[in-house]
Amino acid sequence: MTEEELLSVLIVEDDPTVRLGCEQALQLEDIPVIGVDSAEAALKHVGPDFAGIVISDIHLPGMDGMALMRRLKEQERALPVVLITGHGDVTLAVQAMKDGAYDFVEKPFSPERLVDVARRALEQRRLTLEVAALQRQLHGRTALEQRLIGRSPAIQQLRQLIMNVADTSANVLIHGETGTGKELVASCLHEYSRRNAHNFVALNCGGLPENLFESEIFGHEANAFTGAGKRRIGKIEHANKGTLFLDEVETMPINLQIKLLRVLQEHKLERLGSNQLVDVDCRLIAATKEDLEQLGQQGRFRSDLYYRLNVVTLELPPLRERREDIPLLFESFLQQAALRYGREAPEADRQTLSRLMAHDWPGNVRELRNVAERFALGLPVFKGAASGDTPPPSLAEAVEAFEKAMIAEVMRRHDGNLSQTSVALNMPKTTLYDKVKKYGL
Repeated sequence: MTEEELLSVLIVEDDPTVRLGCEQALQLEDIPVIGVDSAEAALKHVGPDFAGIVISDIHLPGMDGMALMRRLKEQERALPVVLITGHGDVTLAVQAMKDGAYDFVEKPFSPERLVDVARRALEQRRLTLEVAALQRQLHGRTALEQRLIGRSPAIQQLRQLIMNVADTSANVLIHGETGTGKELVASCLHEYSRRNAHNFVALNCGGLPENLFESEIFGHEANAFTGAGKRRIGKIEHANKGTLFLDEVETMPINLQIKLLRVLQEHKLERLGSNQLVDVDCRLIAATKEDLEQLGQQGRFRSDLYYRLNVVTLELPPLRERREDIPLLFESFLQQAALRYGREAPEADRQTLSRLMAHDWPGNVRELRNVAERFALGLPVFKGAASGDTPPPSLAEAVEAFEKAMIAEVMRRHDGNLSQTSVALNMPKTTLYDKVKKYGL
C-alpha cells in the first residue's frame, strides 16, 4: 500500500452535526476520513483507485444508502459498506446484510461503536487489497516477461518498475526513442492495474491537425462548430475510470496543454460548445522522445504540465544499448511472422546473427520486427548491400555484444548452471566466470 493509497473512511451523512461527529471520532483515532452529504457526491470519490471503506446513512436525499450500496457493489463487490440505520429499521438492516453490507450501526451510536466497526472493515479491506495486488503481481510478472522480451539488466529493471507502479494512480511519463515500445509499456501499465476492466485509450498527439485536436481529446456538443452534427465523447471522457495514453505529447498545442492541466488538477472537463462540467477519473500516461524539461525552458512546452506528468518517469533503452536481447527478440518476432504467414520459421545462421548484432538499429525494436518479417518471407535481412546508413559499431564492440548474447542464451538454456554452460561453450569455467562478471550476467 503506497502513501497515496492509505486506507480511508468515506462518511455519507446528510445531517451536518452527525457527519462532523463521525469525522471527529475517526480523526481522534488517526483514521483518514472524508465526509460528504449525499450518495451522488460519494460516487465521485469511489473510483478504481479508492482504497478504503464507505459508511453511509440509509436515509439520504436523492439516492438512498441502500441504492448507493448496490451501485458500489456493482463497481467492486469486495468493497466493505457499513450502513447507519435509524431506530426501528431492523428490517432494513437485515435486508442490507443480505444484500452484502459489511455491517450496520444503529442510531444513536457511541464513537467507540463507530470506530470499532470502521477498524474491522478497514482491516478486511487491507487484506483484500493486499491479496488482489499479490495475485496481479504473480500473474503480471510472468505475462510481462512474455510481452517485454529481454534479459538485459535494463529490461529487467524496466519490468520491475512497471510492476511497482502499475497498480497506483500515479501519472507516468515514458521517455524513449522512436520504436522502443512506448505504447506497449503504457498498455502493460494499464493491464496490470485495477483500472484494467475499463478502457485503455491511446492518442498520438502528433497525428492530429490542430483544428481537430481539441474536439478529439475533450469532445464536443452537437452544433458546437460547423460540421458537428451530434455530440462526440472525447478521448479523456472515453478513458473515464481507465487509462489515457498520449503519445508524442510534446506536439500538443500550448493552448490545449493549459486545458489538459486543468483537467488533471480538477478531474473535470468541458466539451466544446458546453458550459457543463463533466467529472472524469482517468490515469494519464504520456510518452515523448524529447526532453520536456528543456522544451519547457525554451517555452515550447508548459513546465507546470511537465511537472504534473513527471510523477514517475520510465526510461526505455534503445536497442543498441541492449544488444544481448537482439537474438531473443528476433526469434520471437520471427516465430510470430511465420505463424501469421503460414510458413515454417527459417533458422538464422551465424552470419545473419552477426549482422543483426553489428547493426546500429536506428529504428530500434520496431525496425528489428520489420527485419524479422522480411527474413520470414525469405527476403534479405537488410535492404540493399549495406546494413544501414549509420556507421556500425567497431569490430571489438560487435564481438563483445555477440559474445555476451551467446553466453546469456546458453546460460538460459542451462538454467544458469555455469558448469553445464562452460561445457556447452567449450570454455574453461574460470574464463566463463570472468566473462559473466564482466558482462553483468
